Amino acid sequence: MKIRKLLTKEFPKPLLEIPQPPKDLWILGELPEEVEEQVYLCIVGSRRFTSYGREACEKIIDGLKGWPIIIVSGFAMGIDTIAHKRAMKNNLKTVVFPGSGLSKEAIYPKTNAGLMDEVINSGGCMISEFEPDFKAQQWCFPMRNRLMAGLCKATLIIEAEEKSGTLITARLVTEYNRDLLVIPGSIFSSSSKGTNRLLYQGATPVTCSEDVLEALGFEIEKDENKQMKLFADLSPEEKIVVDLLREPIERDELIRMMKMPTANANGILSIMEIKGLIKEELGEIRII
Repeated sequence: MKIRKLLTKEFPKPLLEIPQPPKDLWILGELPEEVEEQVYLCIVGSRRFTSYGREACEKIIDGLKGWPIIIVSGFAMGIDTIAHKRAMKNNLKTVVFPGSGLSKEAIYPKTNAGLMDEVINSGGCMISEFEPDFKAQQWCFPMRNRLMAGLCKATLIIEAEEKSGTLITARLVTEYNRDLLVIPGSIFSSSSKGTNRLLYQGATPVTCSEDVLEALGFEIEKDENKQMKLFADLSPEEKIVVDLLREPIERDELIRMMKMPTANANGILSIMEIKGLIKEELGEIRII
């Protein structure tokens, strides 16, 4: 498949509404057909992700399977790559915005060159406002970020350090009046300092796929058997937590009772919250 230049009338409409719309767009692959209920969701996060960040990203995307959602990200190593691959695994189309041109010689990062073919073969596409042979420069990435933020109804941030480039995308999302969704992270993890600060500033916390679907405007039918299915597939560590939570317990006390390193315990609790097994209210953790 060849790289081609989009006609202005072919540009996704949301990109024409942002303060600095692109003058040119090149594409490799095909833009998803415009369908009324179809929604673009941007997912970005740290290149230096943790196992918690990976699992959170994968669990959230798994829960979006079957919905008219297109996953958008930036082709970077880390959470971006995980988001693209997990989207394709769940038969969700994915749109990629690299910070370079789209030719094989220019594409950045080179280590993701193989992912290009996967994206195109799955019905997704690569889009860039840079000429095909243009090689990435440091200033290209904030420019690229504005396109991702501008295209999507909402952006989900999964792990970001205190001075992460991901926070540039978050700022653009709010400037463009789009929805900013954030996965809460451990207070002990440097990878979550940026995301937790976004929550403090008013971003919408997301702990499960249903939260994302609701934020995107979808109506969700309640599955009466969902909770039963969740609890039937607990890990050994999760079973310990469930056994301890016969009644609500304060976080510090629960961690003490779990008898494991604090960072590990917090990671397990965060993952259980994302799965929809537990929740924290008024300083206490309880089973949902």
